[in-house]
Amino acid sequence: MLLMFVSSAVAEAATIDLAGQWRFAMDPKDIGASGQWYNQSLADKINLPGILQAQGFGDDISVDTPWVAALPRDMRWFLLPQYKAYTTPGNVKIPYLSQPPKHYLGVAWYQRDIDIPQNWQSKRVQLTMERAHWETTVWVDDKLIGTNNSLVAPHDYELGELAPGTHRLSIRIDNRMILPYRPDGHSVSDALGAAWNGIVGTIALNATSLVWIDDAQVFPDVEKKSATIKVKVGNLTGAAGSGTLSTGGVSVAVNWDAKSGAAEMLVPFGDSAQTWDEYHPNLQHLNLQLSGGGADDQCALIFGLRQIKADDRTMLLNGRPIYIRATHSGGDFPLTGYPATDVASWKKIIQTCKDYGLNSIRFHSWCPPDAAFTAADELGFYIQPECGMWNNFSDPRIAPMLEAETARMMKAYGNHPSYLLLSPTNEPAGAWTRYLPQWTAEWYKLDPRRLYSENTGRVNLRDTGPTFAISPVRGVRGWFDADYSNALQNAHVPVVSHEVGQWCAYPDFDVIKKFTGYLRPGNYEIFRDSATAHGVIDRDKEFAWASGKFQVACYKQEIEANLRTAGMSGYQLLDLHDYLGQGTALIGILDAFWESKGYVTPEEFRRFTGPSVPLARMHDYVYRTNEQLQVPVEIAHYGEAPIVAAHPEWKIIDIAGNTAAHGTLAALDIPIGKNIKLGDVAVDLSTLKAPNEYRLVIDIAGTSIQNSWNFWVYPSDVDTNSPADVLATSDWSDAKAALARGGKVLFTPPASSLDDTSPPLDNVPVFWNRLMNPKLGAMLGLWCDTQHPALAGFPTEAFCDLQWGDIVRNMRAINIEKAPPQLRPIVSAIDDWNRNYKLAVLFECRVGDGRLLVCAPDIQSNLTSRTVARQLRRSLLDYMETEKFQPRVTLTIDEANSLWPGRGGIKAPTTRPQANPGDINEGPGAAPRIR
Repeated sequence: MLLMFVSSAVAEAATIDLAGQWRFAMDPKDIGASGQWYNQSLADKINLPGILQAQGFGDDISVDTPWVAALPRDMRWFLLPQYKAYTTPGNVKIPYLSQPPKHYLGVAWYQRDIDIPQNWQSKRVQLTMERAHWETTVWVDDKLIGTNNSLVAPHDYELGELAPGTHRLSIRIDNRMILPYRPDGHSVSDALGAAWNGIVGTIALNATSLVWIDDAQVFPDVEKKSATIKVKVGNLTGAAGSGTLSTGGVSVAVNWDAKSGAAEMLVPFGDSAQTWDEYHPNLQHLNLQLSGGGADDQCALIFGLRQIKADDRTMLLNGRPIYIRATHSGGDFPLTGYPATDVASWKKIIQTCKDYGLNSIRFHSWCPPDAAFTAADELGFYIQPECGMWNNFSDPRIAPMLEAETARMMKAYGNHPSYLLLSPTNEPAGAWTRYLPQWTAEWYKLDPRRLYSENTGRVNLRDTGPTFAISPVRGVRGWFDADYSNALQNAHVPVVSHEVGQWCAYPDFDVIKKFTGYLRPGNYEIFRDSATAHGVIDRDKEFAWASGKFQVACYKQEIEANLRTAGMSGYQLLDLHDYLGQGTALIGILDAFWESKGYVTPEEFRRFTGPSVPLARMHDYVYRTNEQLQVPVEIAHYGEAPIVAAHPEWKIIDIAGNTAAHGTLAALDIPIGKNIKLGDVAVDLSTLKAPNEYRLVIDIAGTSIQNSWNFWVYPSDVDTNSPADVLATSDWSDAKAALARGGKVLFTPPASSLDDTSPPLDNVPVFWNRLMNPKLGAMLGLWCDTQHPALAGFPTEAFCDLQWGDIVRNMRAINIEKAPPQLRPIVSAIDDWNRNYKLAVLFECRVGDGRLLVCAPDIQSNLTSRTVARQLRRSLLDYMETEKFQPRVTLTIDEANSLWPGRGGIKAPTTRPQANPGDINEGPGAAPRIR
C-alpha cells in the first residue's frame, strides 16, 4: 500500500524496486488472458516506468486513428480542403491537438521475474503501481491476483505470502474506455496525450509483517493544537489479536479480528506547534509504530496543522479568510506524455504559478500523483483535484465508480495539507443532481479536512448543498467599474469562479522547437504553414507579442472584476499556460511548457493576481478634457497579515513616464479581506495635456503593493471637417473619381462592400478557440505602427488596448491578400491562427495619380458622441494635410476594386471561405455539421 504521507510500511530493505527492463507483448485482439500468456515468457522488451507509445509500439497516426477526444464538430477533419496536405500516410498531422508518435487503444502485457528473498519468509507482500492506465490485471505465476481500474490512485495488490525464490509477475493493461467516461476528460483523453498504455510511477514490492498498518489518516485540530489519528490495521494471519499503536509520546491499544482492526489516537502538539498555510508551510512529522501480537510495522506521517471551513461566503483557513487564485491543469506533459511523478518537476510548476501571483491549481477531471501534493505541501500551495471524471451520471456505473475513486483519493492523499478542496467532476451531465449533492454531504461529514463542491461548473447557487461552489461567474459584464454581485445574490457558500479568461493569443512559432519529446507539434506546423501561405509569417513575432498584450489586458479586467465582487472567494483560470488539445487553445500567458511568451513578466502579472491588489472602479478608459476623473479606489488584501497604518498613494503618469498629477489618500489599517475602501481619486482633466495616454497608479507606500490602469484623454473640442484637398467618404465611386483626378481620399469601406474574407472584429479576443467554436469573427488583437505619422494625433501603443474597443467592435477588417505583398498596414488586425487572413484596419497606398488612406473603423458618422472615432479621424486628416502623406505602394484600380467586392452599392457576396475552421464540406455521404 503506497500511502500519501505514509512511507513504505517497512524499512527500505523491505522494498524491491521493479523499475527497469520488462518482457512485453502487444495484444490487440485481446487473446492473452484466454491464451494464458501469464504462463509464457513474453518476447519483446520494454522499459518501465514508461509508456508503450513512446517506445515505438502502437499504430501509426492516420486519418482513421480512433482518437479518444471529443474533436470539435466532426471527426472528419480530413475532408476540409485546407488539411489535404496533412492526410498523406507517413505525414498525417492533426489540426485539433499535438499528437503522439504512435497511437494504441487495447491490451498490452508486461512481465518480469521477481526474486523473493529469504528474509521475506512469512511476510505479507504487496505490489504497488503508482500510475497505471487504465485497467490492470495481475498474475503471480499462474495465480490471478485481481484487477484495478483506478485513474486517481496507485494500483495496489495484495500478493499475500510468497515463497522465497523466483516468481513470474505478469500485468495485463487495457487502456480502452473501460467505463463510458466523456472522451475529453483529462484522465482518458488524447486531447493532452492521456490515452497512453503503461505504468509511469513507482513500481515496487513491499514486505510487511502479516499484521500491518493499512491506513493512517490525521485529522488536525488547530484550536487545541492536537490531532486525531484514525488507523486501520490489516491482518493476513486469519486469527484475532491485539497490539499497541505508538506515536508522539502516545500509545493506545488496538485489536483486530481475523481480517482487520481499527483504533484512534489523540496526539497533542503543544502550544509551539505552527499552523500550515501558503505563507507558513509548516509540516508536522510523526512516526507511527504498530507492535505486539505478531505485528511489527511502522510508517511516517507527514501532515499540516490546518483547518478549512466555510463561513457563509467566505473561506476560512485556520480562522482567517483566504482567496483562491488558481490555474487549471489538464495533466499535459508534452515531453513525456504522462504526468511527472517526481517532486522536483512539480515544484518547478508550482513555483512558476506562485511567481505569477497564484496560490492554487485546479486539476480538471483528473488527480495528480503524490509528488504534486508533496511539492504543494512544501511550497505552501492549495490543491483542488477532481475524481478523474467528466461524465454523464445517468449511466448507473458512474456513481459507484465515483464513490470508489473518492475513497481511494482520501486514503492515498488525505493527509496532505495542500489537499484543500475537492470536486467530484467537471461539468457533469445527465442525472447528476440525483447523486452529487448527497456525495458532497456524506463525504464532508466523513472527512471534513477539505471543502467539497457538488461539481465544477454546474453548481446552482440557490442550492445550499455544497460547502463551496465552482460556478461560471465571469465575463465582460463585470468589467470596468462593474462586478458580478448580481450573480451571487442567492449564494450562501463560498463561490470560486469557473474557468476564468480563456482569451487567446497568436502563437509564436518558435515554440515548435521545444517539442523534443513525446507530443509532436503537427498542429502548430499546420498553423505555421497557413501563415506562410497567407503572407503573414513574417509578422509572427509582432502578432504574438501584440495579441499577448491584448490578452493580458482582458485577463486583468476579468480578474479585477472577480476581486471587486463582494462574496466571491476566488477564481480558477483556464489557463496560465497553453492548452494543446480541443482544437488548440492558446489561452496562456505561458506556453505549453510553462515558460514565458515574453509579453508579460511575473512582476507585472502579479500586480493584479497577487495576494494584495489595489482596485480602481473606472467607469471608462476614454475621457475628454472637459470631464472630471472620479475613481473610487479599494483593495483586496489576502496577504500574510493585516497592514497597520497603510498609506495609499496615487499618481497619474503619461506614456513617457512623466508624472502629471499625484496625491495621497487617508491612512488606514487594512484588514484581511476585500472591498476595503481606500478613498477616491479626483482629477480635473483640463489640466492634462491632450490627446495623450495616461496611467493611474495606486500603491501602498513602503510596500510592493501596486496596480495601474491605462486611460486616454482627448480634447473636448475637435474639428472633424476635412481639409479642402481631402475627400472623406464611404462611397467608392466618389473615391475612385477623386483618385483619378490625383486627389487625396480618406476612405471608409462600408461593411456591405466586404465579403466574408474580411471578418468582423471584436473588443475581446477569441474565446478558447475557433476550431471548437466556429465563427466568422476571430479577433486576436491589433498591431499598430506607433512610429507612423498617421497616428501622431491618436496616442496608442503597438497593440489593441482598451481605447480601441469602441471603434473596432463589429467593424470589418479588410483582407488585403489580393494587394501587392509589399503593402504593410499601419494598423493590422490579427486573425485566428487557423485561418491567417492578411487583415488591415488602416493602410495607405497610391491608386493611379491619387493617394488613398483606408480606415476600416467608422470615422464618418455620429462623431459628436464617439470620442475615439472623432480623434482618430482628426489624426488621419492632419497627417493627410502634410507632405509626409506619400504612400510607397501603388495599387492598380483593379487591385483596389478587388478589396471591396461589393463596391458600387451592391452587397458583397456571402462566402463560405475554404479556411473557415470547423466547417466540414457538406455533400453526399458527409456528416452534418454541429452548431
